[in-house]
Amino acid sequence: MGESEFLAQAEATLTAIEGALDRLNDEDMLDVECSRSGNVLEIEFIDNGSKIIVNSQAAMQELWVASRSGGYHYKQKDGKWLNTRDGSELFHSLSEMVSAQGGSQVVLG
Repeated sequence: MGESEFLAQAEATLTAIEGALDRLNDEDMLDVECSRSGNVLEIEFIDNGSKIIVNSQAAMQELWVASRSGGYHYKQKDGKWLNTRDGSELFHSLSEMVSAQGGSQVVLG
C-alpha cells in the first residue's frame, strides 16, 4: 500500500473512532472529549481524567494505541486493522479499552 492510500485509510479510521465516541457521548453512554491534532486522536475520559491516544505512523503503516492497559500497534490486513502481536481487531480492542477506562460497556465500529 502506498503512503497516500495508508494516510487516507488511517484518516478515515480516526474519523470513524471519533464519530463513534461523539455519538456515545451525545447519548450519555460515556463522558468523553475527543480532540484531533493532525494524525493524533486524544480521547479523554472526563470522570477520571484518563486518556487513550490513537495515532497513525505513516513510516510503519500502522495505527498505534496507548491506553491504561498498554501500547498496541495495528496494521491493515484484508481491510481490517489487526494487532501486530495477537491479531485482535482494532475496533474490538478499542471497545474493551474504552469500556474499561470509561466505566460503561460500549461497542465501537
